[in-house]
Amino acid sequence: MPLARLHLSEEEIRAVVSRIAVICLSEEFQRLKQELEEIYRSSNVDNAPLVALSDALYAFLAEEEDDYG
Repeated sequence: MPLARLHLSEEEIRAVVSRIAVICLSEEFQRLKQELEEIYRSSNVDNAPLVALSDALYAFLAEEEDDYG
């Protein structure tokens, strides 16, 4: 999806990208991603590394959403 469709300013997009980068570099995120990847590989999920990354990131973003209402 093109970022322009999100109707966010460049500043808002940069803030979102920055937050995602901070999440992805955190030790907690890396542990969850690795754990999910191992589970997905053992379950023969196609493209396990990508699915694990996506699911871990979604979990962290959803948690933040819950924290901020």
